[in-house]
Amino acid sequence: MTRLFLSELTLSHFRSHKSVRLAFDGRPVALFGPNGAGKTNILEAISLLSPGRGLRRAAPDDIARKPEALGWRVGAVLHSLHQLHEIDTRAEAGRPRGVTIDGKTAPQVALGRIARMLWLVPSMDRLWIEGAEGRRRFLDRMVLSFEPGHAEAVLTYEKAMRERNRLLKDQVRDAAWYGALEAQMARAGAEVMRNRRQALARVMQAQDGAETAFPTSDLSLTGPEGDMPETETDLQTALAEGRPRDLGAGRTLVGPHRIDLDAIYSAKAVPAAQCSTGEQKALLISLILANARALAQDFGAAPILLLDEVAAHLDAGRRAALYDEICAQGAQACMTGTGPELFAELAERAQHITVSEVDGVSRVEEISA
Repeated sequence: MTRLFLSELTLSHFRSHKSVRLAFDGRPVALFGPNGAGKTNILEAISLLSPGRGLRRAAPDDIARKPEALGWRVGAVLHSLHQLHEIDTRAEAGRPRGVTIDGKTAPQVALGRIARMLWLVPSMDRLWIEGAEGRRRFLDRMVLSFEPGHAEAVLTYEKAMRERNRLLKDQVRDAAWYGALEAQMARAGAEVMRNRRQALARVMQAQDGAETAFPTSDLSLTGPEGDMPETETDLQTALAEGRPRDLGAGRTLVGPHRIDLDAIYSAKAVPAAQCSTGEQKALLISLILANARALAQDFGAAPILLLDEVAAHLDAGRRAALYDEICAQGAQACMTGTGPELFAELAERAQHITVSEVDGVSRVEEISA
């Protein structure tokens, strides 16, 4: 089986971890210990081996261990399909984050070309009942797993929109200035929407074609006022025609930044927002697993999964089903929990690592299953 997994992870002055080296053998990894011991910090470090700001979306200076504030480093050995890569990402105090791959400086987007990564964290449990911004972020992380260049299109669109919003707030009425920015927004926005549609179709296909113990959901994209212009021409027209209204609001009221992700619990025909806490968690897990199945087909190997407190709201049967599916996919899943009993169903199929905290410093130790 073609695999994607980390065999080594080193942390230096990363949050609660002063100096840590972990060796992995490709099996799922169960990290357990008391709250505040530093389990999620390990997942965050791994998430920074992908493009973006990681699962906490933290600024580089906020990650450095206190009180030293010397900066931080994450190093890893990555087995990607039939290749071996040494990855290093770090940030010195007051400096932006840098990346090297096999000893050469690389842009963050290059990380997405050699590794695919998905995560599920407790803050996402409220995805369906909070604001649309979180759902867009969830959607774009899904898209990014298929198309690493998606982040560039999103950044281009948002940069042009910020400049247009500045003109709107200043009540500038020069059509030429708006026209240039709206052309940029339309080109990038059309790409953003195209990527989103394609990723959603892939996940829906993978979800519907799988035998799983987790519920499926019907997913759709909606705009605040019904249909959303998505082609370059339609977007540019909508932006130009919307200038009078946008001038009154002082911001852009149409475009990909206004889209929302809707989900319906298929078996019950109930919106996800109206489901129980356990059902919402199960729907999220189902989407992550479907995303992983689709990526395994497209990329050639199952992605690395980072599942923080994944057993919360799952009974023993659902936990066993989750672990069985992870193992069947051949995914290296790093999971956290407060006690070893949450991973009992994995037994020897996983590495079991305890995380503790002594005098403000996290410590890790592998134990037998």
